[in-house]
Amino acid sequence: MNQNHIPLRPRHREGIITAVSVGFFFILVGVIFVATPPLYDGLRTFFSSDSWMKDNVGNTNVFIPVPVAPSAHLEVYRAAFEFCLIWGFFQIFILVFRFVAGSPADRKARTASNMTFWLGASFLINTYLNVTTTKETWYTFWAAIIVLIGITLIIRAALRLAMK
Repeated sequence: MNQNHIPLRPRHREGIITAVSVGFFFILVGVIFVATPPLYDGLRTFFSSDSWMKDNVGNTNVFIPVPVAPSAHLEVYRAAFEFCLIWGFFQIFILVFRFVAGSPADRKARTASNMTFWLGASFLINTYLNVTTTKETWYTFWAAIIVLIGITLIIRAALRLAMK
């Protein structure tokens, strides 16, 4: 073995993985903003109070916000899709790195469930949030996101059990 080689402690390896993830996150967000010039204005419009209305859920007194024109925010949806897709694929890279680095089972399970969520979210954005988005498909999208969250939690728990 090389005398200059100093093995990294598990805590340091995890710190490196975290630093790479945080750095990649910032790079990804920056690249998406640079690659999508109308994104800033699209986000301002998306989050402006004029773009939202309160809609009641069924025949209840429960009101939730919904965009006035859900199909009018294509730049935001496209950027969200690209972010979710790239971040999901990056999670695959991180998962492989975690196996190589010998990360704890909990970290591997968390990364695998994160990968599932982000790739699933990219699929749902691409499927439901597009030119034909209506109020009903907006609700369907959010219901599917809630289901996806449940699936990712189950995957995380199952992987934690399987790896122990």
